Amino acid sequence: MTIRIFTIAMLTVFLLNSCKETPKQKNVETAATAATKKVADDIVTTSTTDKNGTVLEISFNNTKGTATLNFKGETIELVQQKSASGIWYENESYELRGKGNDIDLKKDGNLVFTYKDEIVKTSLKNKEGQTLDMTFNNSTNRAKIYLNGGEQIELVGQNPASGIWYKNDHYELRGKGENVELTKDGKIVFKN
Repeated sequence: MTIRIFTIAMLTVFLLNSCKETPKQKNVETAATAATKKVADDIVTTSTTDKNGTVLEISFNNTKGTATLNFKGETIELVQQKSASGIWYENESYELRGKGNDIDLKKDGNLVFTYKDEIVKTSLKNKEGQTLDMTFNNSTNRAKIYLNGGEQIELVGQNPASGIWYKNDHYELRGKGENVELTKDGKIVFKN
């Protein structure tokens, strides 16, 4: 009987051990394998025209920290520098600085290209006490508005017969002179 109990106990132990899940082998990528994979460069291309009609084409390689300029038929390679805000690239002759859409290019310390957005800011208050703060970028034909200091509403300029007309999927801003009306989904939310 002792042998039978011992045999049953041993079979139970073997059975329990065989039912345990074996650990799965993880797919581990070695550093050498990861190094051989090519990472696609993060490249952003833009073109800006100054008030004289001169075009500056810029190709930013964010992976390598470089900028390639095409300016008046010349290809210029610049290296990214640390800036507090905006962009800063330079080489021994050229320096490119900018913030937002504004760009300055200097050659040997002399400004050779500049572009500044034409920005108009205004604020209106209606008789109900509502405030409408508006920033118009006439260079890009866009507007950012804030109703009563709330969330930013971005609008794109349209072609009105006269006055202003900006809209997005929900909001529409129309006006002429000092009279402005803001609607949301067809309902007036601000009128002065």
